[in-house]
Amino acid sequence: MAVSKEKMHLGGLARRLVLDGLLTEEAARQHFDEALKHKTPFVSHLVGKKILDSQTIAIAASQEFGVPLFDISALDRDVIPSDLVTEKLIRKHHALPIFKRGNKLFVAVSDPTNLQALDEIKFHTRTSTEAILVEEDKLMKVIDQTMEAAETTMTDLMDADLDNIDFEDTDERPSDDVDADIDDAPIVRFVNKILLDAINKGASDIHFEPYEKTFRIRVRHDGILKEVASPPSSIANKLTSRIKVMSRMNISERRVPQDGRIKMSLSKKRAIDFRVNTCPTLYGEKIVLRILDPTSAQVGIEQLGFSDKQRKQFMAAIKKPYGMILVTGPTGSGKTVTLYTALNILNSDDINISTAEDPVEITVPGINQVNVNVKTGLTFAESLRAFLRQDPDIIMVGEIRDLETAEISVKAAQTGHLVLSTLHTNDAPQTLNRLSQMGIPPYNIASAVLLIMAQRLARKLCDSCKQEEKLPVDLLVKEGFSEEDAKSTKPYKAVGCDLCVNGYKGRVGIFQVMPVSEEMQQIIIQGGSTKNLEEQAIKEGVLTLRESGLEKIMAGVTSIEEINRITKD
Repeated sequence: MAVSKEKMHLGGLARRLVLDGLLTEEAARQHFDEALKHKTPFVSHLVGKKILDSQTIAIAASQEFGVPLFDISALDRDVIPSDLVTEKLIRKHHALPIFKRGNKLFVAVSDPTNLQALDEIKFHTRTSTEAILVEEDKLMKVIDQTMEAAETTMTDLMDADLDNIDFEDTDERPSDDVDADIDDAPIVRFVNKILLDAINKGASDIHFEPYEKTFRIRVRHDGILKEVASPPSSIANKLTSRIKVMSRMNISERRVPQDGRIKMSLSKKRAIDFRVNTCPTLYGEKIVLRILDPTSAQVGIEQLGFSDKQRKQFMAAIKKPYGMILVTGPTGSGKTVTLYTALNILNSDDINISTAEDPVEITVPGINQVNVNVKTGLTFAESLRAFLRQDPDIIMVGEIRDLETAEISVKAAQTGHLVLSTLHTNDAPQTLNRLSQMGIPPYNIASAVLLIMAQRLARKLCDSCKQEEKLPVDLLVKEGFSEEDAKSTKPYKAVGCDLCVNGYKGRVGIFQVMPVSEEMQQIIIQGGSTKNLEEQAIKEGVLTLRESGLEKIMAGVTSIEEINRITKD
């Protein structure tokens, strides 16, 4: 194959792939630039986008650089030194230390020209490093398995010490005549195992549900509920009482809903909180635990799922010195994570940030967080009044539920403060009318609100097993694609493998980001309807939730079936 001098300027593995005729020069440059843009290793980008398969790339790299190809799937994972470097560094470079001999550390990589990875690992471990060439897909599978085993030592906990997990001390203890046997070892171990299993699987909620003749336990993973256990209904009261004691609730009160909290220490560096709620039903108390993992709010804005335009609009709004930013969507749509991502960006020594939440779900150093408590009179409105007397720069209100809270929030946004909050509406245009219905004058809404963002969470297709789905153009057009997009779109479908759940792994945000323009302000002041605002948003190029979802389908991130599940037609 004849190669021009221009092509020879490509370095490393990209050059070899061009020389072998596996990529054109133009494609190599394009994919190399895209990998840099998304801060993804070049080989990972090629494999993830299904441009080339792992084995083809590995063979080309082996021939070019004279490095033998090693089958990492055959390695005994017990010999992998999982504590030498951080998971962040391993995942950043897709490089895994697999063996140490003396002062030499052998590092598995899919691109032996990734000298930055070897240098950073060398610096952190103070060893000399040597690259071991492996296939990218096998490497990522071993990394996932190694990190899962090392992160929490869950296996040891679940198998050996379920009755001695460290929980925060409880003030409430059962009386001798009320379920005094709830501390029985089998009950303790069973509850602990359910909690640990849920954390280990990345679940967001756990449901304990009593029925007339059965007792069901379900967990919500990536937005979908799945039954995980069905213990005998005869122990339902003991399980309920055990959880209520752990949550500092009154175990003798079974007629009214209660709220509580559990703090579980997995290690010296990692603790998980559970927000607990009980609700009396026909056959006992249903209990739902929301798992609150502080690491969930440290994802970074690039991982939320914004398009480039949406991210720029969101960043521009949160950098404004004053005004109101509203995030809308149903419970469990990721609103809290989005708000805390913004707060983490804004959090600095020269900024005073205060939040009022019910309850505080994620604790962040440097932010003054208040737990709303209606029983003691500490409402959202009272918290806001206190904040305004404490020289705030940024205020976050967990949810605007009533006129009083809305009025104080709007006033704060108009008087030099940046206010972030949430509302429960279906999309962005409806939010402005919702504020109006609550009693806020239109001119105050128009002057205070900077940006409204509706969001949902969609399950991401598993990169290891997703398959292209051949669909006719007219069907894609019916789903909402334009004729042009329908002809070029290659949708994928969920399949399922050992690395995912029913073909999906993780979730990504679907957003409708609507900056409030001058034209929208005029519509609001003139008492325009939601329809008027929707029409203006379309004119200004604001994507609906459905259209944002279609973009994720075109990018191969999720499936048509999943977007149909979370957005209306």
